[in-house]
Amino acid sequence: MFEFLQIAVDFASLPVRPEVFTIPAFDAFGRELGPFALRWYSLSYIAAIVLGWWLLARMIRRPGAPMTPETLDNFITWATLGVILGGRIGYVLFYNLDKYLADPIEVLRLWDGGMSFHGGALGVLIGCFGFAMFNGTSGLRVLDYVVTVSPLGLGLGRLANFVNGELWGRPTCSEWGVIFPNAGPEPRYPSQLFEAGLEGAVLLAVLSWLFWRTDARLRPGLLAGVFGVGYSLARTFIENYRE
Repeated sequence: MFEFLQIAVDFASLPVRPEVFTIPAFDAFGRELGPFALRWYSLSYIAAIVLGWWLLARMIRRPGAPMTPETLDNFITWATLGVILGGRIGYVLFYNLDKYLADPIEVLRLWDGGMSFHGGALGVLIGCFGFAMFNGTSGLRVLDYVVTVSPLGLGLGRLANFVNGELWGRPTCSEWGVIFPNAGPEPRYPSQLFEAGLEGAVLLAVLSWLFWRTDARLRPGLLAGVFGVGYSLARTFIENYRE
């Protein structure tokens, strides 16, 4: 509790201009737990999995669900392995392959961050269709349920990026913006918050409305298609502000 109170004090005492916010650098708990270190990014994944699990448990109570309460726990294992392994392997292959070839043990240090969306998306796809094949159900319908809760993870992950002071936006070229610890003195767009809002909150609201208020959940692939289009539009827009 003391660490969180200290964080609040740090925010309140920052010497910043009213139009410029300086984000302080701090760890999740300020200490390591044995060989592991808790980080905001890791906590965002844990929270997303737990919240997604809870929401899926409510969703499958509706008639015609592609899984049962008994098979949901099994599916969470498929999905968790898919997003973590896929996200990490994608990051290693597409972003920092030379670094990990030089020190392969670094691949296992998930708590230091380094996950790719497209790798995680491919891992979840494999998890959904693998689960469906082994349980005799529709992979597209399983995917529809998963994408409906996926914005939880996207939004929480972007909030963790903001607190970590990473994946910052471009300079605003004005007196307005956020100054990140490792990004120089220029005020920058808080593009992580833009992404959390559009890819997280807005996309979650749209998909939830379609799921709970319409028959979209009964039309295989519809919710997955809406997610794909919505995410693409949001990401394309935000790339104008992200560095």
